[in-house]
Amino acid sequence: MRFKTDLKNIRTFSKLTAALSSLEKIAWVRLDDDSVRFTVIPDTGSQVWASLSVDLIFENYNIQSNEPNNTINLELPLNPLQRALKSAMGSNHANLRLTKRDGIPMLSMTIHTLTKDPAAENNSRHPNPPPRFPRDHDDEYDDPFAQSDLQAELQMRREREKVITQDMPVRVLHPDTVETIMQPKVREPDVHIQLPPLLQLKAISDRFTKLAMTTSASSSSANRAEKTNPKLELSANMHGNLRLRLFTDALDITSVWDNLENPELDPSQLTVPVEQHPSVAFREGGPDKWATVRVDGKDWSRVLSVGRLEGRVIACFVDDHALILYVYVPHHDDPGGVEDVVTYYVSSYSA
Repeated sequence: MRFKTDLKNIRTFSKLTAALSSLEKIAWVRLDDDSVRFTVIPDTGSQVWASLSVDLIFENYNIQSNEPNNTINLELPLNPLQRALKSAMGSNHANLRLTKRDGIPMLSMTIHTLTKDPAAENNSRHPNPPPRFPRDHDDEYDDPFAQSDLQAELQMRREREKVITQDMPVRVLHPDTVETIMQPKVREPDVHIQLPPLLQLKAISDRFTKLAMTTSASSSSANRAEKTNPKLELSANMHGNLRLRLFTDALDITSVWDNLENPELDPSQLTVPVEQHPSVAFREGGPDKWATVRVDGKDWSRVLSVGRLEGRVIACFVDDHALILYVYVPHHDDPGGVEDVVTYYVSSYSA
């Protein structure tokens, strides 16, 4: 079993890892010839299924195992990975490889960074006179190519490479162990809509959650539970409207977004004919026909942290049952081209 790769788009990889680690500290990572998949399934709260093409975050990718498609399954702690990626920011080169330390499987990240050599930098403040190059008596100037080579050599002396290796303990999972890990199955959504910028939506959602937690309420146990875990109501229709509502004994406040896009359906991706899709009935029902879910305010805030990836997000509402978010991650080296998808499954609480 072998895995080694250079890192590409470290900033995007770091943002994704930060978003995942806000929900859970452990992820299942599936590596194969074509893709990298991150799955996060906390005991409570939202689940994440991220499927990324290899060339989004890796290059010079080498993988080998005895499983079909050279698959390797790992259980990986996300916090050490996030710290290692933060260290790799600004490096000129970093790689990742699967290895062992004292018989324990490790994912090792080696980071190469050019740093200033303090001794050389100090000497540069009081340099010796530069050597003179021989010149022909007919020339009126020194050899410019030789001068350029000298400057490059002096610059290299002032810089030195710093190499840092960070080891992350992992657990290699047997294929039988991961066979039961399946994405949740839900019926076709009633409403699909493109969300406004997630950081904007997160700011308002967090404000609502904070209001719910700080507002004085009854001392009954039920209200104390609601105060500790405030619920937000999210609704959308097939006429470009999204509504966020906080409703408690003491508060009833709402924010509404208009003129959002309800994307066209792709018939090849549907399990029913387009004309029989539930969203058609919701569109025909007019702007007063809403699909609604109720989410935990704190969990919803953690979900919205994926907004740091700066991709478009399509929300699919299964009325009174679940919310599925499809976060499309763009390839910055191929604008308008292929997009990878991070999928969030958010369950709805009963009213």
